Amino acid sequence: MTDQTPAAPAAAKPVYARMAVIGGGLIGSSVIRAARSHGAVGEIMVADANPDHRAQLEALGIADGVFADPAEAVRGADLIVLAVPVMAMGSATAAAAAGIQPGATLTDVGSVKGAVAEAMAAAAPAGVFVIPGHPVAGTEQSGPDAGFASLFENRWNILTPQPGGDAPYQAAVERLTEFWMRLGARVELMDAAHHDLVLAVTSHLPHLIAYNIVGTAADLEEVTQGEVMKYSAGGFRDFTRIAASDPIMWRDVFLTNKDAVLEILGRFTEDLQALSRAIRWGEGEKLEALFTRTREIRLGIVAAGQESAEPNFGRDRRS
Repeated sequence: MTDQTPAAPAAAKPVYARMAVIGGGLIGSSVIRAARSHGAVGEIMVADANPDHRAQLEALGIADGVFADPAEAVRGADLIVLAVPVMAMGSATAAAAAGIQPGATLTDVGSVKGAVAEAMAAAAPAGVFVIPGHPVAGTEQSGPDAGFASLFENRWNILTPQPGGDAPYQAAVERLTEFWMRLGARVELMDAAHHDLVLAVTSHLPHLIAYNIVGTAADLEEVTQGEVMKYSAGGFRDFTRIAASDPIMWRDVFLTNKDAVLEILGRFTEDLQALSRAIRWGEGEKLEALFTRTREIRLGIVAAGQESAEPNFGRDRRS
């Protein structure tokens, strides 16, 4: 089928003349769709090692060229976006290096920044502006068909520029910021180590908990798998949605951000033990105080426009 991403307004001036995306899955294909829709780039090339993905990308018609070889895809590109699992960022950079021109900007969309920044910088050729990034957006779906142009609208994109960059590097950061803002995102600059700690709290640990609780339910001998599926309440359904995320991507996230994840997991374990004691000893005031405080976090997320306030997240209104 042909992609229905709308064309950009004729008056829109591209931020980059040519963009190459390495990896055409959910995020990569969404970057392509959004860039096309908002006129943020001129030409778009995409490379993907998966022949099935390449066939889907060809059929969708969202890029001007589809390649198996990253070095061919990036030739002449002034923006290169790596949209592969985080442990593949270094090898993807190395595979594309022969085709990357001096002065190009190399960025990524991975949810770990410390290890990724080091791998990209080590493999990138001289004269390239390496600016790691992370659009805090996504779904549990994967593959080229899962992408959509509005994925980044009103979502944060965190850029973690290398420290001590000169004037040309700072100009490249500003240009990349303009690109993401054109796609509808809000942009924040952050230290890579701090990013990894923040995301360990807001994303990585919740995914770990979801994978664990769904696995626990599946392993219970006293409850059949059919009963788990049949009687799933809203909370468990939300855990299964998160636990349906790409297993390779999340394997890589936990292995590359293990220090921050283990630090936050230790704190979580201590808090969980305290909660267990409160339940055991009937300390209702402690429970109510915690639930009241956590409810305020939810209300703050809704107020910030990062979630819908509709019941069941608005899902009941979907056709």
